Amino acid sequence: MSATVTWAARVAAYLAYRRSFGLELKIDGRQLETFAHFADQRGAKTFTLELAADWARASKRPNRISWARRIEVLRSFARFCLRADAETIIPPRNLFGPGHRRLVPHIYTDVELRTLLEETDRLGPPGSLCPATYRTLFGLLAATGLRISEALALTRTDVDLEVGVLDIRDAKCHQRRFVPLHASVTPHLQAYAELRDRLVLCPNSDHFFVRDDGRPVDRRRVLYALHSLCRQLGWQPRGDYVHHRLHDLRHTFIVRSALRFHQQEEDVARCLSALSIYVGHAKVIDTYWYFTGIPELMAIAGERFHRYAEGAST
Repeated sequence: MSATVTWAARVAAYLAYRRSFGLELKIDGRQLETFAHFADQRGAKTFTLELAADWARASKRPNRISWARRIEVLRSFARFCLRADAETIIPPRNLFGPGHRRLVPHIYTDVELRTLLEETDRLGPPGSLCPATYRTLFGLLAATGLRISEALALTRTDVDLEVGVLDIRDAKCHQRRFVPLHASVTPHLQAYAELRDRLVLCPNSDHFFVRDDGRPVDRRRVLYALHSLCRQLGWQPRGDYVHHRLHDLRHTFIVRSALRFHQQEEDVARCLSALSIYVGHAKVIDTYWYFTGIPELMAIAGERFHRYAEGAST
């Protein structure tokens, strides 16, 4: 590869190539741009194992998992560089060990969910749309397992209140899916839509969830609202995360759905396949990643193992 080609240019070419296939690469793109700056500052001529390792260890998070994740990002880029520079060394996958460790999420109980929704009345001044927006949004996340990005991207036409179906048009990996709503969910969305249209006469967007000024709600404000409510309630996250996460509502929906399948003695394998499609996973194994051993689920598993050990049918 010509030494006159900057690493910034190489990264730009790589990202353009990958994005031509429909990939966004937002996080990977930012990381590779920092790598390009690092390599250009060093005056590196080719992609070496030493260069990759030094950049990985330059992470602001001084732990091997962070380093390993950086190596994962570089491996694909290194393969791209190899096409033009035969001296390129592709870093081994296990250079710093595994790049992922499943951290235990906070699985909300039914009581916690009800309390969280009730406490949204504390948000915003009296008479504002704010409490209803967060109450309806949190309720929708808990009732459907939507990703927060999917919920915030909903437009008015995406929410069919007559049929009770959501049109998720730009989900992860640009997939589109339709999400049927439970009969108990639609009336809450209808009530919110009526209140929104009454309070926000001149909306600045066609988003379903909006602020008092008519602009769409953004993720940062929603996360701040969740943290504020949990702090007021004196809640500490159960699990491995320091703060409560919006994504834990998705985890909760999937775990509670699996619990219901077992309690109702459904065909669990078939139900999990349907659940995987419902939440927008490409593979069932992606849904298994969300499973967490809550007491109710472990009690059922223990009972089934006991029956198995006793020679009974499970």
